[in-house]
Amino acid sequence: MANNPQHLANVTPSKIQGCDLHQGNYGKNGSIVEWKYNLDGKVQTGKCVLQDIDEEKKRIAYRVLEGNLLELYKNIIVTVHVETKGGVDFITWTIEYELLKADNPHPLSFLNFFIEFTKEVVAHIIG
Repeated sequence: MANNPQHLANVTPSKIQGCDLHQGNYGKNGSIVEWKYNLDGKVQTGKCVLQDIDEEKKRIAYRVLEGNLLELYKNIIVTVHVETKGGVDFITWTIEYELLKADNPHPLSFLNFFIEFTKEVVAHIIG
């Protein structure tokens, strides 16, 4: 996901339409990638900085810098962590956010996006 994110458009075409590197190198802290994705049937964009990558702990965190999500949230950080126990991979998505306005919705559709995204990636890997 960090080193070759453009491949995700091939793996999950219903979710990810593509990404462009704006600064740095893929898979390196501080790199900036603009994502084009489908959320709730609408194509959206988000420019994100790779805030933290820990290959040993299998954890990646992106902070959103620009894009549609910032119309609802003051800030948003998405972290994915893969933990292997007994030969089984457990994937945890964490969304840290602050609402821009108190009556804005919590990012449940974004969480659902990642659940469906994960299912598509697993289906691609398993075949």
